[in-house]
This record gives sequence, C-alpha cells and structure tokens, in this order.
Amino acid sequence: MKLKTIATCTALSLALSVSTLQAQDSIAPKSRLTIGGYGEAVYTRNFYNNHFNRYKFPAQYKDGNRQGRVDLPHVVVNLGYDFGKGWSMGSEIEFEHGGNEVAIELEDDEAGEYEHEIERGGEVALEQFWIQKSFGKGFNIRLGHIIVPVGQTNNAHLPTQFFTCYRPEGEMTIMPCTWHETGISLWGRLGNWRYEAVVVPALNSDMFTNSGWVHNGSASAYEFKVANNLAAALRIDNYSIKNFHWALSGYVGNSFNNDIETYVTDEAHYTNSQGDTVQYKYYGVKGTVAIGTAEFDYKGHGLVVRGNLDYGYLSDANKISMHNKSQYNSSQSPFPHSLVADAALATGLEVGYDLFHPLKKQGEQKLYLFGRYDYYDSYILYHEATDYEWTDRHVITLGVNYYPIKQVVIKAEYAKRFLKAQYNDEPMFSLGVAYSGFFTK
Repeated sequence: MKLKTIATCTALSLALSVSTLQAQDSIAPKSRLTIGGYGEAVYTRNFYNNHFNRYKFPAQYKDGNRQGRVDLPHVVVNLGYDFGKGWSMGSEIEFEHGGNEVAIELEDDEAGEYEHEIERGGEVALEQFWIQKSFGKGFNIRLGHIIVPVGQTNNAHLPTQFFTCYRPEGEMTIMPCTWHETGISLWGRLGNWRYEAVVVPALNSDMFTNSGWVHNGSASAYEFKVANNLAAALRIDNYSIKNFHWALSGYVGNSFNNDIETYVTDEAHYTNSQGDTVQYKYYGVKGTVAIGTAEFDYKGHGLVVRGNLDYGYLSDANKISMHNKSQYNSSQSPFPHSLVADAALATGLEVGYDLFHPLKKQGEQKLYLFGRYDYYDSYILYHEATDYEWTDRHVITLGVNYYPIKQVVIKAEYAKRFLKAQYNDEPMFSLGVAYSGFFTK
C-alpha cells in the first residue's frame, strides 16, 4: 500500500478514536481534512439517598432524598489532516460534563467535605494531539498527546461502542478514562494481529484514592505534566476469527516521587542534628503500578457480546497511603489526601440482541435489548490498614439501545448497585442520547 493511502486511512480512522481498529485498514476518505466527533446527553434518577455519609451511617440514609440530574458526559470535536508522504495529524478536543474540568465535588468520605477539584489544568481537555509518520501498514510512529490503550473502555470509548448510558462503571472507576498522556506510540497491523507500544509519563501516586484507586493518577493541576518517572504500555489485538476480536494489554510504571515535590533520595540514611543515624522514611519507595487486562467482543447474527477483566497492583501502598494522608492540607491543595489500596479489580460482561434482526428490517435501524453485569473493587488490601468495604460492588444493568441511523443512539436503562449487606443498594434509571461520526467525506 502506498504511503499516501496509509496516512490518509490513519488520519480518518484514528482522528475519531483509536478504538476503531478494524477501520484503519479499510476506510479511504475523499478529503485530506477529516472532521468528526461524538457527544452524549444523559438524564439520571437515583432512587437512593446520595448523602456523603451514606456509607458511614447506612441505617440513617436508607430512605429519602432521591436525586435527579442531567449531564453532558462528553462532547468531542475531532480534526485530522493528511499532509502526504506518510505524514498525518490527529486531534481531539473534549468538553467533559459541559464544563472546563474544574468542579466542586462533595466527597464520599467520613468528613463529607466540599472539594475544589482540578482534574487537568486548562479550560478544555485536549485529549489527543499527535503527529504521525507511516512507513507501512505494519509500522507507524506517533508523537504527541495520545490515548493509553489499556483496557476495553480506553480503547473503545465512543458512545456507540458500549450499551450503557455512561461508560462501563468498573474500568471507569479504577483507571483513568479516557486515559490520555503525551508520549510516543509505535503501532502497526500484521495480518490478523495489531500491536501498539507506548511510552508516557508515569502516574502520580499523590492523586490516588480509596474510591478510585489510580483513576486520578494521570491528572495534573499544573500547566504541565510532571514526568520524573516514565511508564510503558503494550496492547495486542487479534482478529483471526470472523466477527470475534480479543485483546490483551498492560501497563507498568513507578508512581511515587512523580510530582514537583520529591521525597526520595539515593541515600538510605542521614545524620540528624543530635548526631544520630536515621533512615529516610521513604527510601526505596517506588509505588510501581502494574495493570493487566484481557477483553473480547463478538458481533454477528444480531448478537453483540463484550467482556473484560482488569487487575492492577500497587507496590508500597502502605507507605504511599501514609505519605498521602500526611501531606499539607489547604484549600488550594490539589491532592485528595486519601488512603490507597494494594490492588484493584474490574470485570464486566454485556450481551445485547437486535430485536429487528430476525424481522430483516430494512435500513440501518437497530433495537438492542441488553443486559450488563459489572463487579469491581477499588480497595483490595494485602496489608493491615483501614478498610472501606463499600468499594466492593456488583452492578446489574438492563436496558435498550435504539439506532434510528448508524451514527445516533437513544439509550434507556435501569441499573442497581449491590453492596455488602451492611450498606444500602443503589438503584437508578437513566435515559440518554448520543452520536458518533464524521462530518466530512
């Protein structure tokens, strides 16, 4: 395949999302410029008490105080361009929740404090911005702000690529989602195999929490991302079986000491003012984050089945928890000052069937009846520490997705979180509308 064709193919398919892997080798746009995007609007009614102390005093908040809310989870504009001779660019500008990534949140913790949260500096989220050189179908280099393709949701985050109104709850809780960093990516497709290897700045353990494990670790409150430590990720996809796709992905990087203040020294001990030899409190602490994921999806005969299993481990979690809780706390601090666990787990399975399929209905209309099961826990302890048993959750979701055309979907669902016996279960209803597509041909 000629270089120009490869670059043009890449600019179109990847400017919208790196998750549309199969399209990379088959779509040939007419124009060098590609404009696309996706967006979601959701209404949710929570049939449970959302008070911040509901986990500390569950008996007091068993009834009352139902809450309705409307949200714009993601509104995204994608721009791509083929410069020719194998060079292309892609970008994705995202508005999350209709705002600029600065928010006041009421923490689900014992204090129930209002927290001024900054997820990423700037007024908008630049989720992708990269320059790519294509040498052939099997080898491409991308430099810039890229998606870290770890897990099913990070790789397939368009609203037309999952049934639920919001992105699947388990992966979205324990990992950054959508996970984007500035770095370098090497990727290609060889027959039925696709690979991608990336090097990016490591996560920041100062941002880890009990409720989200390393989810906030990619955030930076500064105008830059600290990169004292680098991390690596690898993804392998296979398309050998018709209508079936499976993938494995992984990530590893040291998260401690990855902020503008540092606490680690090469020396194990120091001498204090009294002449005593004292060991440095955080000597040898690395906070290595290791994540492994497996996933699959099947699409055929009106049936769609998707599943994932993610497990993550954090070394030195007890030391990191001690450090995070001891940080200076002020109204301007961007840090959550939270404990963090040794490990986290998320698994999910969703099955949908197109009710129009046996009717052989003409056109693109589809009506999926679906069910989804999630289990996740963001706080798995392997050492003695304060436990938070409410982080252990099962979620069952039942709903419908109606596609009047391929690019537009209307969603409705009823979901219920099942927590351990001492807590109250959390039922909710959601109604959403979303689109995903290109605006140029």
